[in-house]
Amino acid sequence: MSATTQQQSSVLLRTVSLAFILLWLFAAAFPFLWTVWGSFKVEADFFSRLSWWNAVTGPATEAQTGSQFTGAGYHGAWVINEFWRAAGNTIIVTVCVVVISLTFGTLGGYALARSGFRYSYWILIAALIFRAMPHITLVSGYLLPFFQLNIWGHLPTAIIVLVAINQPFTLWMLHSFFLSIPKDLDESAMVDGCSRFGAFRRVIIPVMWPGVVTTGLFSFLLAYNDFAVTAMLLSQDNQTMVPKIQSFMSSIYQAGNVMYAVAAVVSATVPLFILVLFFQRQIVSGLTAGAVKG
Repeated sequence: MSATTQQQSSVLLRTVSLAFILLWLFAAAFPFLWTVWGSFKVEADFFSRLSWWNAVTGPATEAQTGSQFTGAGYHGAWVINEFWRAAGNTIIVTVCVVVISLTFGTLGGYALARSGFRYSYWILIAALIFRAMPHITLVSGYLLPFFQLNIWGHLPTAIIVLVAINQPFTLWMLHSFFLSIPKDLDESAMVDGCSRFGAFRRVIIPVMWPGVVTTGLFSFLLAYNDFAVTAMLLSQDNQTMVPKIQSFMSSIYQAGNVMYAVAAVVSATVPLFILVLFFQRQIVSGLTAGAVKG
């Protein structure tokens, strides 16, 4: 094969690869971008049965508001329906789940990774079985004691169940990260005068910080996006964002509720994009570190 032919093949391959990447990015980003665009329209435009082009030009939006864009959906969701309460409840639940899960996960994962006893393997197997159980079965098991203790409907009930669901995952993931760290680091720190916990806190945790961030992000996503647990265990006044969005959709025949749901979806999704972009380096390095065993 001549040099000219090889160069043409290389150019063709790069062109095809670039076209595929652009097509994939468009397919991945379009639904969210379209939802963001539509959140500034009225229902008659965004869900028009006459033409989808009305969602772009916004004739009904301009007729009703005097402009092609409106923030009525966000005002209705956040102010009229107090979506800010659901956002605040989501923050409380998510932060508590992440902190509790990481605290017990790091301690338990480190202990199991450094343990030479056979029971550590069976603890991990039991955790894996517990993680594989459908979430709804765990929720139904908690309902009776929560009713008897009169704590159903409050945020701590959802936090307890979400931590129970998430803990096996954090235990497995952090255990994998700890296995990738040589035991020589612990022993060197203890020779220098550190206790076992001192070596864990001063030496091991700084080394595996990317793994903690990665595990914390997955724990965050579990609590942030949960619907089944929070919908069954929280009262109407203590709803988190996802069940609140569902409540908008369950009453679509009320004027404006569909657009309230669209605006709420955008409001709930934007923080996830910001979080992933902010921690992208730690996520990549953490996943890479967890995949390599020392």
